[in-house]
Amino acid sequence: MELIDNINRLLGDDLKKSLTPGARLKVAASCFSMYAYEALKAELEQIESVEFIFTSPAFVPDEVTDKLRREHREFHIPKLDRERSLYGSEFEIQLRNKLTQRAVAKECADWLRRKTTFRSNKTKSPMQHFAGVQADEARVAYVPLHGFTAVDLGYQRGNAVSNFVHRMDEPTVTAQYLNLFDQIWSDEEKLEDVTAQICEHIASVYQENSPERIYFLMLYNIFNEFLEDISEDVLPNDRTGYQETLVWQKLFNYQRDAATGIINKLETYNGCILADSVGLGKTFTALAVIKYYELRNKSVLKVH
Repeated sequence: MELIDNINRLLGDDLKKSLTPGARLKVAASCFSMYAYEALKAELEQIESVEFIFTSPAFVPDEVTDKLRREHREFHIPKLDRERSLYGSEFEIQLRNKLTQRAVAKECADWLRRKTTFRSNKTKSPMQHFAGVQADEARVAYVPLHGFTAVDLGYQRGNAVSNFVHRMDEPTVTAQYLNLFDQIWSDEEKLEDVTAQICEHIASVYQENSPERIYFLMLYNIFNEFLEDISEDVLPNDRTGYQETLVWQKLFNYQRDAATGIINKLETYNGCILADSVGLGKTFTALAVIKYYELRNKSVLKVH
């Protein structure tokens, strides 16, 4: 057994020596980054195949139905972060800033379709993190391997105090790890194939998108959490008849949206500030809100 400290000796460099032509790479890790592929591109191209297990649920449908829980957390890495790391983790920002993401994604997607199979742990049971290389001449196991990213390979700095990895090449030990991987890999009750989802996500990085699609994606990412927070309890009650009132009928659509938003904020936070440019009808918007609460027999105090 040898110790890789990822400072003087890097896991990525050691993997390059182990990934000989025709070898098979087996990885059980929390996340995958296309920048790990870029770092090992030459070696990964010449091997026979890669079998990758997401040790926690990733790219599988959520089982959570409670809308108040925006993010289902398993173990120590949120699912959303695990899936986003496909395009580069938060610690690979320097690589993303090189503006080569599209080219890397295109090469990675082509390689994924030819060489890799991804499966995800669909249970809530924890799973060990490790990697194994199976070749004709030798077998090597690396333990632990938290993620398959440029950080875990030692090529980028992360936030971990230490990033030690044990390299084991004893036949009896490596055989146990590889047998364990194969046993889990063939268990359909624990794993779900997500190869198609991975390829689709990677392709979204380099595909051409219309300006309209980009605009709607921006709106979604800005307001998606707000939309999840909305419930019938904090929206205006249509049974009050406020939409038939004279003041509501005189509002423009943007003023109606503002009034609805104000009522939502008042019901949620017990307060709201309406701030807009001069001449856009803040007074009429406020009157619509006042009328709504009058219809609900609420006391309204207007201060000049």
